[in-house]
Amino acid sequence: QVRMVESGGGLVQAGGSLRLSCAASGRTFSSYAMGWFRQAPGKEREFVAAISWSGGNTYYADSVKGRFTISRDNAENTVYLQMNSLKPEDTAVYYCAAAKQRFASPGSLDESTDYDFWGQGTQVTVSS
Repeated sequence: QVRMVESGGGLVQAGGSLRLSCAASGRTFSSYAMGWFRQAPGKEREFVAAISWSGGNTYYADSVKGRFTISRDNAENTVYLQMNSLKPEDTAVYYCAAAKQRFASPGSLDESTDYDFWGQGTQVTVSS
């Protein structure tokens, strides 16, 4: 099992940037593919980005492609989400998640049911 804690959320103006971090416990972090999801009030949780266990492959939702970057540091047991050119519609609670499917392509990990462990979430609010 892996436990994760997100941080780095906050209030930012449109056009600004934030960097989210997700620190994971356990010695098997590199065994998991990782993903970021978000959930806005009154909406379903939606996929944002995913990264392979090695960090060599990534996949993004069309809505964030070119603005967000997912990365990971297996030595630090941490996955990141760099968010640039933020828009009000990016406002949501952001969650990191871990998938046991270590060798799955990130492009096949875009559903919440693909993931086995979840963090508590961090709020991101983008003002216009």
